[in-house]
Amino acid sequence: LIAGLTRPTQGALLCANREIDGPGPERAVVFQNHSLLPWLTCFDNTYLAVERVFGAKETKAQLKARTDAALALVGLTPAGQKRPGEISGGMKQRVGIARALSMEPQVLLMDEPFGALDNQTRVLMQELLLGIWEAERKTVIMVSHDIDEAIFMANRVAVFTARPGRIKSEIAVPFEHPRHYTLKTTPEFMAIKA
Repeated sequence: LIAGLTRPTQGALLCANREIDGPGPERAVVFQNHSLLPWLTCFDNTYLAVERVFGAKETKAQLKARTDAALALVGLTPAGQKRPGEISGGMKQRVGIARALSMEPQVLLMDEPFGALDNQTRVLMQELLLGIWEAERKTVIMVSHDIDEAIFMANRVAVFTARPGRIKSEIAVPFEHPRHYTLKTTPEFMAIKA
Protein backbone atom coordinates (compact mmCIF):
# COMPACT_ATOMS: atom_id res chain seq x y z
CA LEU A 1 0.00 0.00 0.00
CA ILE A 2 2.76 2.47 0.92
CA ALA A 3 4.62 1.65 -2.28
CA GLY A 4 1.45 2.38 -4.23
CA LEU A 5 1.38 -1.08 -5.80
CA THR A 6 -2.15 -1.67 -4.56
CA ARG A 7 -4.92 0.57 -3.26
CA PRO A 8 -6.52 0.48 0.19
CA THR A 9 -10.06 -0.89 0.39
CA GLN A 10 -10.96 2.08 2.56
CA GLY A 11 -9.29 5.23 3.80
CA ALA A 12 -6.20 6.84 2.31
CA LEU A 13 -2.44 6.82 2.76
CA LEU A 14 -0.43 10.04 2.63
CA CYS A 15 3.25 10.65 1.95
CA ALA A 16 4.53 14.21 2.36
CA ASN A 17 0.88 15.33 2.71
CA ARG A 18 -0.04 13.89 -0.70
CA GLU A 19 -2.31 10.90 -1.20
CA ILE A 20 -0.54 7.80 -2.49
CA ASP A 21 -2.27 6.81 -5.73
CA GLY A 22 0.50 4.72 -7.30
CA PRO A 23 4.27 4.23 -7.26
CA GLY A 24 6.39 7.36 -7.01
CA PRO A 25 10.08 8.31 -6.76
CA GLU A 26 9.64 9.61 -3.21
CA ARG A 27 9.13 5.96 -2.16
CA ALA A 28 11.67 3.32 -3.19
CA VAL A 29 11.27 -0.41 -2.62
CA VAL A 30 13.89 -3.08 -1.92
CA PHE A 31 12.16 -6.39 -2.52
CA GLN A 32 12.87 -9.78 -0.96
CA ASN A 33 14.22 -10.88 -4.32
CA HIS A 34 16.85 -8.51 -5.68
CA SER A 35 14.90 -8.01 -8.96
CA LEU A 36 18.03 -7.18 -10.97
CA LEU A 37 18.03 -7.40 -14.75
CA PRO A 38 20.48 -10.27 -15.40
CA TRP A 39 21.83 -8.88 -18.70
CA LEU A 40 22.85 -5.55 -17.12
CA THR A 41 25.89 -4.88 -14.95
CA CYS A 42 25.55 -3.75 -11.34
CA PHE A 43 26.33 -0.22 -12.53
CA ASP A 44 23.71 -0.38 -15.31
CA ASN A 45 21.03 -1.84 -12.99
CA THR A 46 21.57 1.14 -10.68
CA TYR A 47 21.94 3.67 -13.52
CA LEU A 48 18.53 2.62 -14.86
CA ALA A 49 16.82 3.91 -11.69
CA VAL A 50 18.92 7.09 -11.62
CA GLU A 51 18.12 7.83 -15.25
CA ARG A 52 14.40 7.27 -14.68
CA VAL A 53 14.25 9.76 -11.80
CA PHE A 54 16.86 12.37 -12.82
CA GLY A 55 17.41 11.79 -16.57
CA ALA A 56 15.33 14.74 -17.74
CA LYS A 57 17.12 17.18 -15.41
CA GLU A 58 20.77 16.10 -15.39
CA THR A 59 23.64 15.38 -17.75
CA LYS A 60 24.99 11.88 -18.35
CA ALA A 61 28.06 12.79 -16.28
CA GLN A 62 25.82 13.79 -13.35
CA LEU A 63 23.80 10.57 -13.70
CA LYS A 64 27.03 8.54 -13.74
CA ALA A 65 28.26 10.38 -10.63
CA ARG A 66 24.98 9.60 -8.82
CA THR A 67 25.27 5.94 -9.79
CA ASP A 68 28.92 5.74 -8.72
CA ALA A 69 28.03 7.35 -5.37
CA ALA A 70 25.18 4.89 -4.74
CA LEU A 71 27.40 1.88 -5.47
CA ALA A 72 30.15 3.32 -3.26
CA LEU A 73 27.65 3.82 -0.43
CA VAL A 74 27.02 0.05 -0.34
CA GLY A 75 30.66 -0.88 -0.97
CA LEU A 76 30.18 -2.15 -4.53
CA THR A 77 32.46 0.08 -6.60
CA PRO A 78 34.73 -2.87 -7.51
CA ALA A 79 31.74 -4.94 -8.70
CA GLY A 80 30.21 -2.23 -10.88
CA GLN A 81 30.95 -3.98 -14.16
CA LYS A 82 29.87 -7.45 -13.03
CA ARG A 83 26.51 -8.95 -13.92
CA PRO A 84 24.15 -10.40 -11.27
CA GLY A 85 25.17 -13.97 -12.16
CA GLU A 86 28.77 -13.14 -11.23
CA ILE A 87 28.14 -11.88 -7.69
CA SER A 88 26.90 -13.28 -4.36
CA GLY A 89 23.38 -13.00 -2.95
CA GLY A 90 24.50 -10.34 -0.46
CA MET A 91 26.05 -8.29 -3.25
CA LYS A 92 22.84 -8.57 -5.29
CA GLN A 93 20.87 -7.19 -2.34
CA ARG A 94 23.40 -4.36 -2.00
CA VAL A 95 22.79 -3.48 -5.66
CA GLY A 96 19.05 -3.42 -4.89
CA ILE A 97 19.69 -1.10 -1.94
CA ALA A 98 22.00 1.10 -4.05
CA ARG A 99 19.38 1.29 -6.78
CA ALA A 100 16.69 2.32 -4.28
CA LEU A 101 18.87 4.88 -2.51
CA SER A 102 20.12 6.34 -5.80
CA MET A 103 16.60 7.68 -6.38
CA GLU A 104 16.94 9.81 -3.20
CA PRO A 105 13.56 8.70 -1.84
CA GLN A 106 11.97 10.18 1.25
CA VAL A 107 10.88 6.68 2.30
CA LEU A 108 12.76 3.41 1.79
CA LEU A 109 10.48 0.37 1.90
CA MET A 110 12.10 -3.01 2.50
CA ASP A 111 10.31 -6.35 2.23
CA GLU A 112 12.44 -8.91 4.08
CA PRO A 113 15.53 -7.81 2.14
CA PHE A 114 17.88 -10.18 3.97
CA GLY A 115 15.58 -13.20 4.29
CA ALA A 116 17.34 -15.31 1.65
CA LEU A 117 20.86 -14.65 2.95
CA ASP A 118 22.99 -16.85 5.17
CA ASN A 119 23.28 -15.72 8.79
CA GLN A 120 26.77 -14.20 8.53
CA THR A 121 25.90 -12.20 5.40
CA ARG A 122 22.60 -11.19 6.96
CA VAL A 123 24.36 -9.70 10.02
CA LEU A 124 26.81 -7.82 7.76
CA MET A 125 23.92 -6.46 5.67
CA GLN A 126 22.07 -5.35 8.81
CA GLU A 127 25.12 -3.40 9.97
CA LEU A 128 25.62 -1.96 6.46
CA LEU A 129 22.01 -0.75 6.30
CA LEU A 130 22.17 0.70 9.81
CA GLY A 131 25.35 2.57 8.85
CA ILE A 132 23.62 3.99 5.77
CA TRP A 133 20.59 4.97 7.84
CA GLU A 134 22.80 6.66 10.43
CA ALA A 135 24.43 8.72 7.63
CA GLU A 136 21.32 9.43 5.54
CA ARG A 137 18.50 9.48 8.15
CA LYS A 138 15.82 8.43 5.67
CA THR A 139 12.55 6.95 6.83
CA VAL A 140 12.85 3.18 6.47
CA ILE A 141 9.93 0.80 6.82
CA MET A 142 11.07 -2.79 6.85
CA VAL A 143 9.11 -6.04 7.04
CA SER A 144 10.89 -8.84 8.89
CA HIS A 145 9.89 -12.15 10.43
CA ASP A 146 13.18 -12.22 12.36
CA ILE A 147 12.60 -10.84 15.88
CA ASP A 148 16.31 -10.18 16.50
CA GLU A 149 16.59 -8.32 13.19
CA ALA A 150 13.52 -6.20 13.93
CA ILE A 151 14.81 -5.13 17.35
CA PHE A 152 18.39 -4.58 16.15
CA MET A 153 17.41 -2.53 13.09
CA ALA A 154 14.43 -0.54 14.30
CA ASN A 155 13.67 2.39 16.53
CA ARG A 156 10.05 1.22 16.65
CA VAL A 157 8.61 -2.25 16.01
CA ALA A 158 5.00 -2.95 15.08
CA VAL A 159 4.00 -6.53 15.85
CA PHE A 160 1.27 -7.97 13.63
CA THR A 161 -1.26 -10.71 14.38
CA ALA A 162 -1.79 -13.69 12.10
CA ARG A 163 -4.50 -13.53 9.47
CA PRO A 164 -6.01 -11.08 9.23
CA GLY A 165 -2.90 -8.99 9.82
CA ARG A 166 -3.57 -6.31 12.42
CA ILE A 167 -1.14 -4.36 14.56
CA LYS A 168 -1.09 -6.18 17.91
CA SER A 169 1.44 -3.99 19.67
CA GLU A 170 4.02 -1.30 19.06
CA ILE A 171 7.35 -1.45 20.87
CA ALA A 172 9.79 1.44 21.20
CA VAL A 173 13.42 0.31 20.87
CA PRO A 174 15.51 2.48 23.22
CA PHE A 175 19.03 1.67 21.98
CA GLU A 176 21.29 4.51 20.82
CA HIS A 177 23.05 4.66 17.48
CA PRO A 178 25.47 3.53 16.21
CA ARG A 179 24.61 -0.06 17.02
CA HIS A 180 26.93 -3.08 16.97
CA TYR A 181 25.80 -6.69 16.60
CA THR A 182 26.97 -7.46 20.16
CA LEU A 183 23.90 -5.50 21.29
CA LYS A 184 21.94 -8.69 20.57
CA THR A 185 23.59 -10.42 23.54
CA THR A 186 22.68 -7.81 26.17
CA PRO A 187 20.05 -8.38 28.87
CA GLU A 188 18.19 -5.24 27.67
CA PHE A 189 17.92 -6.66 24.15
CA MET A 190 16.75 -10.02 25.49
CA ALA A 191 14.10 -8.33 27.63
CA ILE A 192 12.62 -6.58 24.57
CA LYS A 193 12.78 -9.83 22.62
CA ALA A 194 10.89 -11.65 25.38
